[in-house]
Amino acid sequence: MLLTVEDIFTIVYTLVDDWFLEKGKTLLNRTVGAKPVFSESEVLTLMLAIDFFEFTSERRYLKFIRANYLYLFPDLLDQSQFNRRSRELRYLLNALREAWAQELGVQFENQFIIDTTPVIAVGYRRPKEKSNFLGSANYGHCEARKMKYFGYKLVLLCTLDGIPYSFELVPANTDERVAADEILHTLPSHKCNVWSDKGFIGEEWHSQWSKRNIYVWTAKRKNQQQNPKFFDRILNKIRQRIETVNDQLKEGGRSVEKNLAKTVDGICTRVLTKITCLTFRIFLKKFFNINLLDYSVTL
Repeated sequence: MLLTVEDIFTIVYTLVDDWFLEKGKTLLNRTVGAKPVFSESEVLTLMLAIDFFEFTSERRYLKFIRANYLYLFPDLLDQSQFNRRSRELRYLLNALREAWAQELGVQFENQFIIDTTPVIAVGYRRPKEKSNFLGSANYGHCEARKMKYFGYKLVLLCTLDGIPYSFELVPANTDERVAADEILHTLPSHKCNVWSDKGFIGEEWHSQWSKRNIYVWTAKRKNQQQNPKFFDRILNKIRQRIETVNDQLKEGGRSVEKNLAKTVDGICTRVLTKITCLTFRIFLKKFFNINLLDYSVTL
């Protein structure tokens, strides 16, 4: 059975609004003023749904909604208002992501994968003096892609099933281990294994985390004592899973690598939205047999 675009909007809105009425409403920062005409649930719905279409531009996406589905969102905001509300509500979107991840059982996992991927803020050769990212982003190099860029690293911790658990944006020149420090402390209190690549090598650093029941596993450099071959085969298979996750974050209308944001708040919002969308896809597939990659549902 194939879903229509209207079905997609209805499903997303229903799940978002149910969560908002039960839990999200209590998280609102708004204490005074009139209730907005265009609700928080509608904003969150459109933030999530953009990932299911091939729109790189938020402006074009909203024009598409206005031209074809205004009856679903009769009080639709203009692009400037929607952009502002999206940035204001990103803390709610993150709470929603965490709620779905909890329902998927990430808190009971003890096997995780960690990796970093580039997030470009401004073209490498473009002047940065007037950029909103100056003082926050930095120049970096992605060894896997042999690419120099200006922006951030997205450090992502996910389960073996590809469910995002925790993430952080750090300047592109940040050491991988320092980047990992930003999120490893969020792991459950029970013993956890974290599988990673050579960028996270460091015996002293590994030892520090092992004292907290977090064990980081990597391949070895040529000048180090090698892991058993069977161990490296397992490590390579596990590593392929997070490469798949990173690929998914770069697919669709807006990629985390090139997201066209003009401000730090904007880039944070778009990266968070993409990661939430990935979590939502997994949530729908597990609990409702809905595959948003081809708009199909298995009855």
